[in-house]
Amino acid sequence: MLTLTDILEALTGQRVHLADLVISEAVVDSRQVIPGALFVALPGERTDGHLFVGEAFQNGAVLALVQREMPSQFVTLDLSVGTLSPETTLPDALRLGQPLCLRVKDTLAALQQIARFWRSRHQVRVIGVTGSVGKSTTKELIAEVLSQRYRTLKNTGNLNNEIGLPLTLTRLGSGYQRVVLEMGFYVPGEIAHLCEIARPQVGVVTLVGTVHAERAGSQEAIARGKAELVQALPPAPEGTAILNFDDPWVRAMADQTRARVLFYGLDPAADLWADRVESLGLEGIHFRMHYQGESLHVRVPLIGFHSVQTVLRATAVGLVEGLSWGEIIRGLTMSQTQLRLVAVRTASGALILDDTYNASPESTLSSLNLLREIPGRHIAVLGDMLELGPYEREGHEKVGVLAAEVADELIAVGELSKMIARAARQAGMPPERIHWVPETMQAAKLLTTMLREGDVALIKGSHGLRMDRLVAALEVME
Repeated sequence: MLTLTDILEALTGQRVHLADLVISEAVVDSRQVIPGALFVALPGERTDGHLFVGEAFQNGAVLALVQREMPSQFVTLDLSVGTLSPETTLPDALRLGQPLCLRVKDTLAALQQIARFWRSRHQVRVIGVTGSVGKSTTKELIAEVLSQRYRTLKNTGNLNNEIGLPLTLTRLGSGYQRVVLEMGFYVPGEIAHLCEIARPQVGVVTLVGTVHAERAGSQEAIARGKAELVQALPPAPEGTAILNFDDPWVRAMADQTRARVLFYGLDPAADLWADRVESLGLEGIHFRMHYQGESLHVRVPLIGFHSVQTVLRATAVGLVEGLSWGEIIRGLTMSQTQLRLVAVRTASGALILDDTYNASPESTLSSLNLLREIPGRHIAVLGDMLELGPYEREGHEKVGVLAAEVADELIAVGELSKMIARAARQAGMPPERIHWVPETMQAAKLLTTMLREGDVALIKGSHGLRMDRLVAALEVME
């Protein structure tokens, strides 16, 4: 496990055995501190982590990274010059079990440097996962498959950025053999920076969509940002890029890497491909998988036709990492991975597909196709999709056209969703079956009046609309 000696070496380049103080984990939220934790005080727009150093120590932290002058009651070792003096000795307070502050120039940069150093000390295989849609589910399923043979570390939740990824790497210990890291993208250079810290040998790219185009500028810019993962991979045979053959943006990344390329998809031209895909509704999916002349019939508990792509990604990683088919299939069929969408039955007997975590045109189209696969009267409750930039109108209109085809009733929520409603009407959906409301709670009231036994209602929208409150309110109203 990470120790104070390791941290000092990471930050100064000097291995000075001041103490064998073991760090349980690193956190940036004082409320999440457990005994033995390293608390990283990050300055932010809304608050400043330095204000919570005392609370972190009270909750059991033994060490804090700070970049500001701390009050005199905190024992501080100054590392802001980047070196340790030969005369440096362990503060008496630490010997007595009192917590210690390490002052650095930049706490985020220091956290990243610690993670970079700690990653370099471990001979593990790292799998990086990126893409506009499906990163988290893919990461979870890959970890499930790899854990059939290897002790596997993964980033939890959405810890996929310049803060979360280093926090995950600090949890590395000698027992881990594989690490699966989701890598988020907001601005150019971000994934390259994460790769420089994590040094992945395998890179998985799901697809290039339009989410975050408002920040990135265009789908081309998003593709360039995602390609930073495959560009960072080591040459073959050590490095492998696992790419979606069905997405032209991702397929083109094969020309941007020195690594071996393994294509997956629904096209027989891919190295690993699937056909005869059958949705079993809430019971999962069944399909046939092909690789190097072998064919296997697979049934997995993931729901929705689109989930076959997730299965192919996890299978590809399993094959690259040397797992047997038996291990891979066991990992797939035992998986409880269905992170985003939750199916719940209401008191009236209706089925709610709660997919309220977030929304992009690509993920919403997939969810609508899942709605189509489940028998019943279909109600689509669709909110604004944010951060689409120049693809805002096109994205909402595509969703509206499919909603007209799939849904018996449409409730559009939010100002941008007017484009969904308009496109649905233009696609032939009767106006009396299209409803628009400005905010989430009005949608909850309207949906409550509609629901009856046998209905299936999909609820989806960007996180900013807090459509999860609609699901919670629905339970109360029912």
